[in-house]
Amino acid sequence: MGAYILITVLIFITCVLLTLVVLVQNSKGGGLASNFSSSNQFMGVRKTADFLEKTTWTLAITLLVLSLFSIFVIPRNTNFENQFDTELREQIENTPEQQPIDDFQPPPPQEGQESKPE
Repeated sequence: MGAYILITVLIFITCVLLTLVVLVQNSKGGGLASNFSSSNQFMGVRKTADFLEKTTWTLAITLLVLSLFSIFVIPRNTNFENQFDTELREQIENTPEQQPIDDFQPPPPQEGQESKPE
């Protein structure tokens, strides 16, 4: 159960980071990279765009791997399923059978409607 919670938290953090990185990017080459237009910047515009693209791919692959790995750590509690199945079967077996109504009479026709012959 602990591994499942850990993987779920990591997936959530990866999703949030991936969302933030994608929102920072601009498809036209702007975004965060265009805000650094001064000449004394540490990273150039192109390097910032490359960094954001590599970060996006890394986070996407991380999300894929964590999602696939989560399949193996999902807790499988068969006792709960068996208990639920047993309780359901007991309810079905203990429910009294209802007899069909033999003397069913259809309701009388309403005003303005004709009764159909049988």
